Amino acid sequence: MATFTHDGHRLAYTEFGAGERTVVLLHGLLLSQKMHRPLAEELALRGHRVVTLDLLGHGASERPVDMRVYGMPMFAAQVLALLDHLGLERAVLGGTSLGANTALEVAAAAPDRVQGMVVEMPVLDNALLACAIAFTPLMVALTFGEPGMRLVGRAARAIPTSSLWLADVLLDTVRQDPAPSAAVLQGLFFHRVAPPASVRRTLAAPALIIGHHRDPVHPFSDSGALADELPDARLLEADSILELRVRPERLTGEIARFLDECSPVRRPRRRAVA
Repeated sequence: MATFTHDGHRLAYTEFGAGERTVVLLHGLLLSQKMHRPLAEELALRGHRVVTLDLLGHGASERPVDMRVYGMPMFAAQVLALLDHLGLERAVLGGTSLGANTALEVAAAAPDRVQGMVVEMPVLDNALLACAIAFTPLMVALTFGEPGMRLVGRAARAIPTSSLWLADVLLDTVRQDPAPSAAVLQGLFFHRVAPPASVRRTLAAPALIIGHHRDPVHPFSDSGALADELPDARLLEADSILELRVRPERLTGEIARFLDECSPVRRPRRRAVA
């Protein structure tokens, strides 16, 4: 796993393949780049260069206990710093939940750097109440129940899951030190969740939006609204939140076709020095 430094913090990433087009995959909240490893490997086999990134406070990246360093604008800046580190002018951005919103934030901040977007389960206007109900108790538990959460993490680390990819991804959320995770949630509560609709309507990069029903935190209505807002977007309905993880063939094929439709990247810039 490679690393680079942005704004004084170490960020970890992994590269798969060596194709002409680069795809950056971004994970969900309190998860890690592990969640996109099967998709990255499959897209690499199809001829793409794929990079998975651990955003600050997640996975193998640095995890400061300071809510002021966490928020969607900061996560977007980290993705742009990764492109600079890799010497890339543009890339296709793919993300799930938090990663989906980060991709939108990058497109709003630097539209010329975004070649296309694969937006899975965005969290927008219709999800705000469900997010507050779901994540406020978790933030309270991580903040005020830190000793108990440390015991839970210790027990989770004792469970062998190296050969069970999905279990390993999910258990990683509680294996981590709870204090930085609490800081991540606190920081997100004090920043905007995503670019407002007026900004989203200006994002010209082609987009494949993947949503599913029966999930109040990622309502299908948000995916549909985003597809209507973006000038060049296509909506793809998944069977469930698990389809891309346990039965990925259909959705992976759709993602690969979308990548083939994106125009080739321009000549890379010289690799920046971290």
